[in-house]
Amino acid sequence: MSVRAKLLNGWLRRVEKPAMARAKGAAPLRKRLAFQSKLLFHAPYGTKMTWQTLGQTNNRIEALEIVPRRLQNDIVLLYFHGGGFVFGSPRTHSAMVAQLCRRLDARAVLPRYRLAPENPFPAAFQDARTAWDALLESGVSPEQIVIGGDSAGGALALSLLGQLIKDGVALPAGVFCFSPLTDMTYQGESISRNAQSEAVLYAGGAQTMAQMYLNGHCAKDPQVSPLAADFKGGPRVWITAGDTEILLDDARSMADVMTQAGVDITYIEEHDLPHVWPLFHNILPEARQTLDGLVDWIRQPAGLPDEN
Repeated sequence: MSVRAKLLNGWLRRVEKPAMARAKGAAPLRKRLAFQSKLLFHAPYGTKMTWQTLGQTNNRIEALEIVPRRLQNDIVLLYFHGGGFVFGSPRTHSAMVAQLCRRLDARAVLPRYRLAPENPFPAAFQDARTAWDALLESGVSPEQIVIGGDSAGGALALSLLGQLIKDGVALPAGVFCFSPLTDMTYQGESISRNAQSEAVLYAGGAQTMAQMYLNGHCAKDPQVSPLAADFKGGPRVWITAGDTEILLDDARSMADVMTQAGVDITYIEEHDLPHVWPLFHNILPEARQTLDGLVDWIRQPAGLPDEN
């Protein structure tokens, strides 16, 4: 574990985690992450980011398209940002995804899905499906698409995959998740076991955000908790999480479900790294290593060269 990771964990536990616990409602969470992302997270030189509209007249969604300085292959990353379904945006996660784009020489699309409590379930899930369908309608082949997400965005990525499998339609080339939320019943023991060791998330706020999003809907619905979905026949999946996270058991259980379904699953567990640590790619060597490893995983079946 690097010295930078130890210092970052200390700051997160003493400053950011208490600030999240004190936040009243969605507005301060949104404002804080938006500010910090501008301050701490920076995309590679030459990255182009533009807003576009995906879909048809009555079924559209705004998305941020990220194009690296060098675009040399037809892979498209469809990425869903995290934030408990309550905060976060394509902009807050754009620098991290841009780092993936640079390494892959590929573009990404980050949908601006609707957030709770203004837009509770099924708004975010519907927007995720709209983004997928719109990419296909635009001429992108499903085997060119790799779906990704972190935290609540990981839930969207995996729930979308489960629904595509259930519907018997075309599937993406693969799915990857950083520290995914997979069980909104919050039955995993790590919710309480890692409540103190978790560097970012306040365990006591998990149920509050869940209530904002669910608005009375059943938390066991696979469109909410992908842990309940059937992934038999699904494409390969890559998941990583830290061993001190409150969502650790969400990731572990998801990997078990994938294994039982016969899915080609790559599960990587790291020691004492913060929730969605690849966001800190400008700071942490571990974050850059994780992004490099993910890129290697994406490249292999696509037949891309191992190095840029």
